[in-house]
Amino acid sequence: MHLAKPRIDIGLSTNNLAAMLAFWQGEAGVRFDHLLKIRPGHDQHRHDANGSVVKINHHADPLPAAPPSGYRALIIARPGLAAPSDLVDPDGNRLRLAPPGLDGVSQIAIRLIVRDLVAHRAFYRDALGLTEEPTAAAAAAFRAGESLILLDPSGDAPADAQVAGPGWRYVTFQVFKVDEEHARVLSAGGREALAPVTLGTTARISMVRDPDGNWIEFSQRASIVGSLT
Repeated sequence: MHLAKPRIDIGLSTNNLAAMLAFWQGEAGVRFDHLLKIRPGHDQHRHDANGSVVKINHHADPLPAAPPSGYRALIIARPGLAAPSDLVDPDGNRLRLAPPGLDGVSQIAIRLIVRDLVAHRAFYRDALGLTEEPTAAAAAAFRAGESLILLDPSGDAPADAQVAGPGWRYVTFQVFKVDEEHARVLSAGGREALAPVTLGTTARISMVRDPDGNWIEFSQRASIVGSLT
């Protein structure tokens, strides 16, 4: 994968906006960047975490009571900490603030539980084209620029993760050419969730799903790459 930004972004969904913003901007200490209005009733509050975007998607209508996705925790490297601090936001999403370098995390990491480690290793290596690196922090780890994805097998992993529901729901890779990356993933056995589509003058995006159905967004953002063609 040809990354246009060497960091992963992560998105969560909530109906509980005030409490969530108070936690993430206060206790979690991530910086609010800007508000992106997706559609009527859906606003995305974008926050900076070491160059990654934590997307707090607020939905005015009640979210469906879907089981959690496989994305289970965000780890943010925080200078000045002597030891990690484990936090839980008002919706139950897990966050760890950790000294830079702990368990190989110098920027952010996303912890993902999976049903079949072999299948996910093949997906992240062959379909997404990421590099696996050794770690003691998980059963497997894949690097995307400065960010890490940590994989652990679990009987609690979903069989068909849905993007609609509360909590961590998707990750985003910023790329130069969405159509090329999307086609390459499908040719390597990935599943399509959303065919490439252009969102005004902001971005061209698509979405695919991993072997457990977790959603992965590719974004060709004009502010990063300069062109949506």
